[in-house]
Amino acid sequence: MPSGPKPSRRAALGIGAAVLAAPNVVRAETVRWRMVTSWPKNRTGPGVSAQRIVERINAMSGGRLQIDLFAAGEIVPPFAVLDAVSNGTVEMGHTASLYWQGRMPAAGFFTCVPFGLGPIEHQAWIELRDGQALWDELYRTFGVRAFLAGNTGPSMGGWFRRKLSSVEDLRGLRLRVQGLGAELYAKLGAVPMAVSAGDLLPALEKGSIDAAEFLAPATDLETGLPKYAPFYYAPGFNKPNGASELLISLRVWEQVASDLRRVIVEACRAEHALGLADAHQTNAAALIEILGTYPVTLMAFPRSIMEAAQKASTELLTEIAASSPLADRITKSYRSALEDLRGWSALTADMNRTNMRLSSPKR
Repeated sequence: MPSGPKPSRRAALGIGAAVLAAPNVVRAETVRWRMVTSWPKNRTGPGVSAQRIVERINAMSGGRLQIDLFAAGEIVPPFAVLDAVSNGTVEMGHTASLYWQGRMPAAGFFTCVPFGLGPIEHQAWIELRDGQALWDELYRTFGVRAFLAGNTGPSMGGWFRRKLSSVEDLRGLRLRVQGLGAELYAKLGAVPMAVSAGDLLPALEKGSIDAAEFLAPATDLETGLPKYAPFYYAPGFNKPNGASELLISLRVWEQVASDLRRVIVEACRAEHALGLADAHQTNAAALIEILGTYPVTLMAFPRSIMEAAQKASTELLTEIAASSPLADRITKSYRSALEDLRGWSALTADMNRTNMRLSSPKR
C-alpha cells in the first residue's frame, strides 16, 4: 500500500481539472452489446463456443466491450437470429449460415456442403482465398457482417429408427435435417423436417420424426438421441464440416473502435481452433459411452445411398449456381477450393489412417 502525505482537497481538485482539460487523455467508455444464439444455453459444441467467444471478447477488450449472451428463445427464437441482428433488435448473433439458405441459396456454403470441404479446408477457403469477401457481399443486403466462430467438426450421418438397405428406404422417411442436406434428402425421396435443437428430442421420442441428423456423438448424446433410435449411421456426407458464424450488425461494426474489431476477429478465430479440438476430444469419449451404454448399432450407409446422394449433391450445387450471379461466383470459388485442396487432403487422410493402424495395440 503506498504511503506518504495525502494531497489537499484543493490540490486534488486542481489535478482532476488538469486531467479533464488535457486534450490527449482518452476516456474509455464501456460499449455493451447483446448476443443471441440459435442454441440452448451451454449446449455442447456451438453453445459452449458462443459462451467462450463472449468471455474472450469481454476479457481481451479490457472491459471496453462487454457482451451479454442470450440462449435461443430468451430474446428471439433460434431461427430468427439473422433478422434480430439485421433489424437492430440486438447487435450480435451466434448461429449457422445454413439456416438462411431459404432466403440466400448460397448461404449454406459458409457452414457446410454435402461431400464438400472439411473444417480446415473450409477455413482456408474463407480466410486465405476469397471466401470471406464473397460472404461479406452475400450478407451485405441484410446489413450484417459474418465471421467463422467455432466449428463442431464433421457430423455423423444421423439416428434412424429403422435399418437402411437402399434408397427406397428413404422414401417418405421424416428426417430432421437442415441446410443443403435437407434439399439433398428431398431429392432422394425423404421428407425433411425443420426442428430446432431444443425440440429435437421430443420430436424423436413422440415419433413425429423417423430419424434425426444433428451433429456428432457428444452433442447427440447430450441431446438424448441414442434413447429413441437404435441405428447410428456414418459417414456424415451431409455435413463434413460444422462451422458456426458470428453475426454483427454492420451499423455497430462500423462505429466500434478498430482495435475492438480486431479483438472480435481474433476471439472468433481462436474459437474455431479450440472448438475443433474440443469436438475431437468430446466426440471420441461420447462415442465410447454411446456404444457401451445404449443398444445402438453403428452402421455405414449402403453404397447405393452414398452414390445417389453424391449425384444429388452435384445437381443441387448446379441449381444453386443458377439462382443468381453471386451464387454462381460463390459456387465456382468453393468448387475451385475443393479441387485445389483435394490432393493434399486425401494424402493426409491416408497418413492418418496409417498412423492409426501402426499405433493400434496388438491383440
